[in-house]
Amino acid sequence: MSIKKSTLIPILLLIYLAVMSCIGYKGYASGQTSAAYYFGIIGVTLIVIILLHFHMRKRERLRKEREEDLNK
Repeated sequence: MSIKKSTLIPILLLIYLAVMSCIGYKGYASGQTSAAYYFGIIGVTLIVIILLHFHMRKRERLRKEREEDLNK
């Protein structure tokens, strides 16, 4: 069983977000960036990744329905 694109891509983006958050934590800890900016960017990125996941699931479902209709 293969992993669907709607799952794989968001997982990869979450890993990327975790790495970038770790890299950016140094600036947050030293006071270069505010907490609102640091956590705001993380929050907005999480929302975008979640929306991407649901959008990709919907597209996969529609594609599957279309293929089933063509095969009938």
